[in-house]
Amino acid sequence: MRYLHTMLRVRDLDAALQFFVHQLGLVETRRREYEAGRFTLVFLRAPGDDGGPEVELTFNWDQEAPYDTGRFFGHLAYEVDDIYATCARLMDAGVTLHRPPRDGRMAFVKSPDGHSVELLQRGEALEPRAPFTELPNIGTW
Repeated sequence: MRYLHTMLRVRDLDAALQFFVHQLGLVETRRREYEAGRFTLVFLRAPGDDGGPEVELTFNWDQEAPYDTGRFFGHLAYEVDDIYATCARLMDAGVTLHRPPRDGRMAFVKSPDGHSVELLQRGEALEPRAPFTELPNIGTW
């Protein structure tokens, strides 16, 4: 058995791709348009993780209302080389840190559709440093 992907429904494909590809840094591996079913599937993976599990974004062309969200989903998690550099880059791109990496180890952000994404420092936690030690939690994650 091999884990393949996690599917997330998105209401605005461009906004979702802006977050997952241009801000978070995932790579689009393939895209499928289904005219008869009126939906698009876009598959994403972490850079350099060829053959690893993917995130499947499902865009239903006629969906107007937001999808119900809840904590039942949990979150996606990605290991990063430098939690502080990653979070600074995301903040510079306009992404809210819902749980800043005050401990040098873990942070949470959300996609435009409200999907929680956990970022974990590779290896040992980094020494706590400003401004992250001073940033509050925002909302839920």
